[in-house]
Amino acid sequence: MATPREIRRLAFQTLYQLDARGGADASPDHDAVLSAIMDEDELRPNFTPGEIKKSFLMASEAYAKRGEADAFMLELAPTWPAHRQAAVDRAILRLSFFEMNNAATHPKIVVNEAVELAKEFSTEKSPSFVNGLLDKALRKVLRERGEDPDAPGSTDVIGAADAVAGANAQPESPAPESDAANP
Repeated sequence: MATPREIRRLAFQTLYQLDARGGADASPDHDAVLSAIMDEDELRPNFTPGEIKKSFLMASEAYAKRGEADAFMLELAPTWPAHRQAAVDRAILRLSFFEMNNAATHPKIVVNEAVELAKEFSTEKSPSFVNGLLDKALRKVLRERGEDPDAPGSTDVIGAADAVAGANAQPESPAPESDAANP
């Protein structure tokens, strides 16, 4: 049985693969994408078939909404359009956008989990970039939900998020990485 973090991690890896494949297939082959991430012997003991299906569904839906996610992130960081972002960071941001807007997980948790993925899979500067951009997204999402993003502790997910990127500063992005790398 996998934890929500492990399911999210598999969804992120699947989304990365979908993006790397360029969406050539409108309905990607579930098994082919998963086999690019890990072999069946690694997958079987950690995930139930339902958990694999859930992660693939999350990734597929986030991929389908990638245009919406990219536009949203571009509004928040106009100097960092999706094509300039590292492929890993782009996948993390797209999955996070999807979860913030479509999942039962609270957006604060989504931000924290995204930063953890960036620490594990991306560059040294990526966690700050992801945190800075998603902090802005969190504030916007909370306002849209009618919650006060400025209430004490309302956006304090992993410490002082504003201290990392600055409340009004553009987040610093790492240099784009090769899209050929597999997370």
